[in-house]
Amino acid sequence: MDEETLERVRAVVAAIPPGATSTYGRVAADAGIPGRARLVGRILAEDGHDLPWHRVLRADGTCAPHIAQEQSARLRAEGVLLVDGRLPRDRG
Repeated sequence: MDEETLERVRAVVAAIPPGATSTYGRVAADAGIPGRARLVGRILAEDGHDLPWHRVLRADGTCAPHIAQEQSARLRAEGVLLVDGRLPRDRG
């Protein structure tokens, strides 16, 4: 991946305000790389430690299983409550 793509993804994620969420697919589309949700996930895993990565959810409104506990705790601290492990459909 090129540096420009990395920076666009980072900028989109950085702009998600506290208490709001997005999806990997929406971040990809907003960063100009539609259909590249997995690339967004890889970027956040490799270079997203300083970003609000916890505000990015899977398309079905759930957390990635390997980070679900930490992600849901961070979201809860911002007032975002998951119901049965999923973002309610009227949000996000």
